[in-house]
Amino acid sequence: MSLKPAKEMEGVLLVDKPTGMTSHDVVYRLRRKLAMQRIGHAGTLDPMATGLLVMLIGKATRISQYLISEDKVYEGEITLGSTTNSQDAEGEVMETRPVPELTEAQVHEAMKGFLGDQYQTPPMFSAVKIGGVPLYKKARQGEEVEREPRFIRVAVFELLSFSSPKLTFRLACSKGTYVRTIAHDLGQKLGCGAHLSALRRTVSGKFSIGQCTPLAEIQELPLPEIEKRLIPVYQAAPSVAL
Repeated sequence: MSLKPAKEMEGVLLVDKPTGMTSHDVVYRLRRKLAMQRIGHAGTLDPMATGLLVMLIGKATRISQYLISEDKVYEGEITLGSTTNSQDAEGEVMETRPVPELTEAQVHEAMKGFLGDQYQTPPMFSAVKIGGVPLYKKARQGEEVEREPRFIRVAVFELLSFSSPKLTFRLACSKGTYVRTIAHDLGQKLGCGAHLSALRRTVSGKFSIGQCTPLAEIQELPLPEIEKRLIPVYQAAPSVAL
């Protein structure tokens, strides 16, 4: 446990989240490292995902709503031919189907259909609450409930590489977009099913992965070095007055 600093830190800390860890796990580790409770984040990453996690330290938690609303950019991998109950590699395989002989042009054409404004139904394995209960809890009990579609915008859905049954992509989208649902829906469109097998967030609003420090490195840094990496609130959200 680190010694409690004389003055609590304040600002935005950009963390490169490792795979296999929840966003709350990162909050917990930073609370222990910085010896302070007032720490949050602006935009959850699933445990499987890596990359940019915008951490809010001290009074910076007040700008959470502003930063969460920013657009995001992801790079990832989709595996064709199998669907899972969570729509990603962490879930249980529900169905496998042969992958047709697809060309890059056919995959690219299918991806174009996801561009623009649309409504997306949140997956059952999500933190969306219905009647005060997170959907993932109902899903774990084998229950499926009706979910209200949400408005999203996909600005970019670009094919980076294709070597069947895997393809890599870049996606730029609005807040609240479930990338694993897009992966699942693309598989349905291609007639063979699919799931998200890797995901990395590279951009959130004005912040990019190049500005991040890996969590393991942060945990080894002395507190003054961490404080140097904090982005002041007035720079992170200049239009928001605290």
